[in-house]
Amino acid sequence: MMLDYHLLAVLAGTLLATGLAAGLLAGLLGVGGGIVMVPILYFVFGAVGVDDAVRMHLSVGTSLGAMIPTSIRSALAHYRKGAVDVELFRRWLPGIGLGVLVGVLTAARVKGPVLMTVFALFATAVALHMAFGKEGWRVASRLPGRAGQTAMAAVISAVSVMMGIGGGTFTVPVLTLFGYPIHRAVGTAAAIGVLIAVPGAVGFILGGLGEAGRPPGSFGYANLIGVAALIPTTILAAPWGAALAHRLDRVWLRRAFALFLGATGLKMALSLIGG
Repeated sequence: MMLDYHLLAVLAGTLLATGLAAGLLAGLLGVGGGIVMVPILYFVFGAVGVDDAVRMHLSVGTSLGAMIPTSIRSALAHYRKGAVDVELFRRWLPGIGLGVLVGVLTAARVKGPVLMTVFALFATAVALHMAFGKEGWRVASRLPGRAGQTAMAAVISAVSVMMGIGGGTFTVPVLTLFGYPIHRAVGTAAAIGVLIAVPGAVGFILGGLGEAGRPPGSFGYANLIGVAALIPTTILAAPWGAALAHRLDRVWLRRAFALFLGATGLKMALSLIGG
C-alpha cells in the first residue's frame, strides 16, 4: 500500500495533538483516552486509504495499544492521591478478565459497522446520562453482592474492549449511581482501565494477524505508527489531567465527560449513516 509521505507527516502531527487531548482526558476522567482516539483514528486511517473492512478494528486495536502506558501513568497518579479503591479493584478482577475475553472474541468475529454501532450507541447513552442525570440519582445506596459486581465488571469490560476504550466511560457513571464520590470513581476507573487495555490490545493484535488491507507498520489490528505517534503526548498529558481532576468540582467533571462522549458518539453515528 503506497502512502503519500507529506500526508503521512500531517497525519502524524494530528495524532500527536490527539494524544495530548487523550492524555488529558485519561487523567481527568479516567477514560484511558480511547473515547477520543478511536473516532479520530478511524477518520485518519480512512484519509490514507485503509480498507473499510479493517479500518474500525484497526482503530480500536491501535487505541488499546496506545492507551496502555497512558492508563498505567494515570492510574499511578490517582493511586498516589488515594483515589483508587484497591478493595473494589481486586473484587472486580475475575469479571474484568471474563469480559475482556468475551469482548475480544466477539470483536474478532463481527464486521466494522457492528463495532461502530456499539461505539455510537453506548457513547451517546452515557453522554446523555452524564449531561442530564441528576447528582442525587441512585440505583442503590451500595453495590450489589460479589456475583452482581462480577457481572457488572464483565459487561463493562466487554463493551469497553469492543469500543477501544479503557472502561472509565462506564465504570464512572455506574459507580456514581451506587453512591461513589466522582473523584474516587474516576481514580478507580483509571486503575481498571489498565486491566482492560493490556489484554485487549494483545487480543486485537492476535486477531488481526494475516488480515488483508492493513496499512504498513501494522501488527495485527494495532498500527505501530499510530501507537508511536500517540504514546508520547498521552504519557506527558495524563498527570496534568489527574491533577486537574482534583481541582474541579463534580458538576464540571460531569459536563466535560458528557461533552466528549456526545461529540464522539455523534461522529460515529453520522459516519454510519453516510457510509
